Order: sequence, then C-alpha cells, then structure tokens
Amino acid sequence: MADIVGNNIHRFSGYAQLYHSYRPEVPESVIDILIAYLGRRPDVVVDLGCGTGLSSFLWGAVAGRVVGVEPNDDMRHQAMEENSRRGLKQMKFVNGLSTAIPLEDGVVDVVTCSQSFHWMNPQPTLAEIHRILKPGGFFAAYDCDWPPSCSVMAEQAYDTLIEAAEGSIQKNIPAEQQVHKWPKHEHLQQIVQSGLFTFTKEVVFHVERQLTAQEFIGIGLSQGSVQTVLKHQLPDMVAALPAFEQTVHAAFAEQTRRAWLCYRMRIGMK
Repeated sequence: MADIVGNNIHRFSGYAQLYHSYRPEVPESVIDILIAYLGRRPDVVVDLGCGTGLSSFLWGAVAGRVVGVEPNDDMRHQAMEENSRRGLKQMKFVNGLSTAIPLEDGVVDVVTCSQSFHWMNPQPTLAEIHRILKPGGFFAAYDCDWPPSCSVMAEQAYDTLIEAAEGSIQKNIPAEQQVHKWPKHEHLQQIVQSGLFTFTKEVVFHVERQLTAQEFIGIGLSQGSVQTVLKHQLPDMVAALPAFEQTVHAAFAEQTRRAWLCYRMRIGMK
C-alpha cells in the first residue's frame, strides 16, 4: 500500500489555504451527538486526517486536549498557523498516519475522521483507532454529501465539473500515480466487520446555511480531483471551469441562497 498511501497524501498538497477558506466548518451536531453517547465531555480527542483543522477546532471549547493527526505537510502547517492565531494551548497538530498514530494505548475518548476515512485503509486504521481508544470510547467517521443542496442548475454544473476532472485524471495520469478511495457507503460495514466495537450505528443529520455563488464555486474548487487537474495543467479544465463558474453565478443571480449540508456519521464504541 506504500504507493497508494503516498499518492493519497500528496493529493492534498498545494491548496491548503483555498481548502481552509471554502470548506464548511463542521456542525456542532457532531459534538452534541458524540458527547451524548459518551455521557461526558471528553478528556482527549483525536481528529484523524484533520487537514487544515476545520474539524479539530470544533472540539477546542469542550475537550481537555485535542490532537489533530495529518500526514500532509501543507494541510498540517495551515492548521498550525491557524492555531497560532487562535492561541489554543489545548490543541496540537502532529504528523502521523492512520495506521501509526503517535499516541499511547487506551488514552483517547473520541477519535473522529471528518471527510477523511475514505482515504485510509479501513481495517488497519480501525485496529489502530481501537488501540488508542479508552474502553467505552467512540470512533466517528462523518462525511458531507457534495454538493450542498441549493439549486438544480448549480448542482448539475458542479457534477459536470467533477465528472470532467475525474475523467481527465483517468485519461491523462498513469494509474500508479492515481489515488485510491475506499467507498464511503461501506464505512459502517467496515466498522462492524472489524469486530472491534461493541456498538455501531449510522446517524444522519443536516445543517442549513447561506451560501454565495463564490462560496459554492470555492467548494467545487476545493475538491481534490479538480485541484489535481489544475496542478497537472491538464487541458480539460480550460473549458469546464469557466462554464462551471458562469452557470453558478447565473443560478445564484448575485444573491445568497439557502443551502443544506447533509451529513452521514458512522459510529463505533469500543
């Protein structure tokens, strides 16, 4: 899996600031649900594959200690810079893989994977998560459905953009340089099949927010497939990207729109 791991890590290089600017912050429902199950505020939370820290900072006000684990240097440095601005002493961001988390056995109350579990080899990752969790601790892998629900025209343009980017990658980038994603719809099945968790469940919820056209476009630009095509300067984006931006601006008509972000969270208790 060495090449896959390296390709997956490198996928996120070069656009950490754009990612941090446009990806939506994690809803507080994540904390509410997990604290309700845990029955108390957690002493230690690990955010695995934390990226730029958007999913880590959520825990800053409720957990005694938060450790963001991120193997991509660009993403991790963005998180560290943001933490320096916020001055949260209980937060720490470290280099590490999902299969080699730099923490001791049985010291963590909650481990989360926000939009990241599909980039990890699930069974070795789950074994490592189980190792660091306390008895009764929780693992939660949660993902947002893309794109946000707000406009048929804008959403169809988003889908067209992603299809163009993924098609360009398949056509122009050698297979050995491509990334590998494990299916999101199998997350709960993977947790169950590991046999490591005494309670498992899928929770579905949504949050509403106001989006501008530029914010919707930014979410599209923050997707790894689009960034891969742009980094490799593949010609397919020359027509696809302006068409996407023009269609979204037309759909929003220079107004903000109500949008719904739908989440699926898969839970396992040690």
